[in-house]
Amino acid sequence: MEHLTGRTALVTGASRGLGTHIARHLAREGMNLVLCGRREDALESVAHELRGLGVKVSAVPADLGEESAVDSLAERGESLAGRIDVLVNNAGIELASPFTSCTREELTEIVTVNLMAPMLLTQRLLPAMLARGEGHVVFISSGAGKLGPAYQEPYAASKAGLIALTQSLRAEYRDAPVGFSVLCPGFTAGDGMYQRMMEEGFRSNRMLGETTTERVARQVVRAIRRDLPEVHETGTAVRPIFALNELAPSLVERIAARTGITELYRRVSLSRGREPDHASPRAGSIGSR
Repeated sequence: MEHLTGRTALVTGASRGLGTHIARHLAREGMNLVLCGRREDALESVAHELRGLGVKVSAVPADLGEESAVDSLAERGESLAGRIDVLVNNAGIELASPFTSCTREELTEIVTVNLMAPMLLTQRLLPAMLARGEGHVVFISSGAGKLGPAYQEPYAASKAGLIALTQSLRAEYRDAPVGFSVLCPGFTAGDGMYQRMMEEGFRSNRMLGETTTERVARQVVRAIRRDLPEVHETGTAVRPIFALNELAPSLVERIAARTGITELYRRVSLSRGREPDHASPRAGSIGSR
C-alpha cells in the first residue's frame, strides 16, 4: 500500500510503548488513526498529541485480554473512522518466569492478548478490506518468536504463532489486494518492555544487540508500503542465526547459550520473585521486543 495519506490505521497497544511510536510515525505519513489501549487516560493523551499533526484520531479503550472486546473494538473503530485500511496488531504482554511457576490464568492471558486477539481482529476486519480491494495487516512479533528464550515460554510461543499466521495469510491471499507483514524486533530501547527492564538494571550485550522504538516504527511504515513478508529489526545480525537454526538447531542452541540471554532472563525472573525450579538453565534465544 504505497499511498498512506488520508487512510485510516487501527493500532492496538497504542497507549504506551512501541504502539505510541508506531502511531506517531503513521500520523506523520498523514494517516488518520484509531488507537486502542487499556489505559483510557494515557490513550487520550496520545490521541491529543497526534491530533496536533493534523490528522483525525479516535481513542477506543479496550482490554484485549477479553475476547469479547475484539468485536466491540472493530465496530467502534469502523463507526468512528468509517473504514479501517491498515491494522497494526501491536498489543502484547510478557512475563519472565520459570515455566512451571506460571499460573494457568497468566498463560491464558498472554496467549489471548498476544495471539488470539490479533487473529480475531484480523478475521473481523479482513472481509471489508477485501471488499474494498485494498488493505494491510501488520503483526508485531519478536525475535523471541524465531528462537524462544528461557523463562519466556508463553511469550515466545505466542509470538511464533504470529509469524506462522502471517505466512499462512500471505499464502491464502497471495492474489488478493490485501497485504500481511510480520515484524520481529529485538531488544528495543526507548519505551516499552525492554526499556522497563533497563530501568530495573537489566540490559542486553553487544552480541545480543539493541534497537530503538524509532527504528522499529520506521520499519512498520516500510513494511506497509512494500508489503514485506517478514522484517527483522534487532540491532545485530541475527538473520544468519535464524537461518542456521533451520539446518542445525543443536548448534544454534550452543551459540544461543553463549549470548547470555538465559542468564539475563533468569535474573529478571528472580527480580520479580520467581525462583528457577532447576539448578542449571539451558540455552536461550535472541531478541525480545
